[in-house]
Amino acid sequence: MEISITKAKPAQLKPKPEDESQLGFGDIFTDHMFLMDYEAGKGWFNPRIEPYGDLCFDPAAMGLHYGQEIFEGLKAYRGKNGGIYLFRARDNVARLNRSAQRLCMPEVDTDLVMEGLKKLIELDQEWVPRSRGTSLYIRPTMIATEPHLGVRPSNTYVFYIIIGPVAAYYKEGLNPVKIWVETEYVRAAPGGTGEAKTSGNYAASLLAAEKAKEKGFTQVLWLDAVERK
Repeated sequence: MEISITKAKPAQLKPKPEDESQLGFGDIFTDHMFLMDYEAGKGWFNPRIEPYGDLCFDPAAMGLHYGQEIFEGLKAYRGKNGGIYLFRARDNVARLNRSAQRLCMPEVDTDLVMEGLKKLIELDQEWVPRSRGTSLYIRPTMIATEPHLGVRPSNTYVFYIIIGPVAAYYKEGLNPVKIWVETEYVRAAPGGTGEAKTSGNYAASLLAAEKAKEKGFTQVLWLDAVERK
């Protein structure tokens, strides 16, 4: 399947970060993104790279109401020789497909996703940072888009990849972080969706994370859902 590429016009190009020590995490994105669409009975179609921009959903899009949304997170690194290196990207696509199976969503073709990702990084390669401790963060995402109210799997989906330069996720960098052991709330339970990388799991973790933050901790250590051990 051929991937079409529409390059951003000069007026659409964003200013690149000048000080890589101030990158932070998750706020800066490159000039382009990769997308493709899915329709039941047709499969995935229209793989494309286009200028980074807003997505348009019907207010009744099923992903907004019933939680059919999955994502991944991986990185590319700038080597000392100036080359750009992906780390175990195919494993991330495999995990995305396991998440898709759990949430009754369509799997993606690994080779097509890898081709789209590599073309996207090649197009926006000047965004890959060079400083120690930095990387290019990659966020593949799939969302149910069919406009329908009623609990069942969606018949249409959009898959997209956005990328952006980042520093360390935690302000401590590679130094130790303070961990809060959570004994009241749980992250995953037998038979649940804990193994899937889906947005609802993260939303359910926010209350415990905020409680830990108020007590001066950086992250939560989740115990098992049955014995709290």
